[in-house]
Amino acid sequence: MNATMRRVVIGATAVSMALSIAACGKAGDDDNDSGSGSSGGSKSIGLLLPDSVTARYEKFDKPYFEAKVKELCSDCNVEYANAAADANKQAQQVSTMVTKGVKVIVISAQDSAAIKSSIKAAVDKGVKVVAYDRLAQGPVSAYVSFDNEKVGELQGQALLDAMGSKASPSANVVMINGDDADPNAAQFKAGAHKALDGKVKIAYEQSGLWKDTVAAEKMSAAITQLGAKNIAGVYSANDGMAGGIANTLKGAGISNIPLTGQDAELAAIQRIVAGTQSATVYKAYKPEADTAAELAVALLDGKDVKSLATTEVTSGSGDKVPAKLLTPVSVTKANIKDTVVKDGLYTVDQICTAQYAAACKAAGLQ
Repeated sequence: MNATMRRVVIGATAVSMALSIAACGKAGDDDNDSGSGSSGGSKSIGLLLPDSVTARYEKFDKPYFEAKVKELCSDCNVEYANAAADANKQAQQVSTMVTKGVKVIVISAQDSAAIKSSIKAAVDKGVKVVAYDRLAQGPVSAYVSFDNEKVGELQGQALLDAMGSKASPSANVVMINGDDADPNAAQFKAGAHKALDGKVKIAYEQSGLWKDTVAAEKMSAAITQLGAKNIAGVYSANDGMAGGIANTLKGAGISNIPLTGQDAELAAIQRIVAGTQSATVYKAYKPEADTAAELAVALLDGKDVKSLATTEVTSGSGDKVPAKLLTPVSVTKANIKDTVVKDGLYTVDQICTAQYAAACKAAGLQ
């Protein structure tokens, strides 16, 4: 073989090897990869949470989810992003996750309807989607949350219990509901109405958009409209808004008004101890986050999730979704020890700071 021919053969061999290597690399990056390999983003799970104002998401949900994923899949990676209460930002985060090669996305939708097209685009690329805490519209593979109508019923009943003999069909109650873009808000509202309607008068009802500042403004408007002396109780759909409402009530010189909440935030537990909030609803974050992680890893491995998601719900887009619905618990001063303290959510020392020491002692926490 002459020198010229030798160079041609060697060059052709080198090109062939390069193409083979490139082809192997491409296979690992394919959008339809099952997630069982270790190259690229094949073992990446995305976690998208809606806001950082609600204390639970980054303090509890995120670390619990990450820990459970690591327990179930030591070589899995969790990509995290927070929408900061911006639906457009969350849509972009979904797209970014897909571009990164994430194979399963767990999402708590900031706006359940607006995110539908983003979820469909992700699913069309072979990505599986788990709706977390809020039931997003679109072709999601599974959903984990609590029985949200039951949450509202617990809130409504807790308000009636706190009102006691003052609960009557003529007693004025103010309702500050959640954000209408969150499908859970409608379920909380429906459950609360189921408990309250006919037993008290819903004299003022508005959305607080899950924001303490908005809820405070709405409460101020209710006081102006109804009169401070004519309000017998206040329903707040969550603890963040209850904080703003409690401040407004205090500023208006109104005390001893029953006030509900939800999420068992530390500040809410302290208000319950101090008597400025009557009750909250405790939705144990760890079982919810753990279940989401189990669903995500199962989907990553190509497994059927119906053994984990044993019921079925219908989303706002009409999709039938396998679901796991956990049981919420009402928390009052009487059972703080047996709920959030017993579960290790907070210690007595965390609750009973110097400001609340006397109230804690009176409540039997110290």
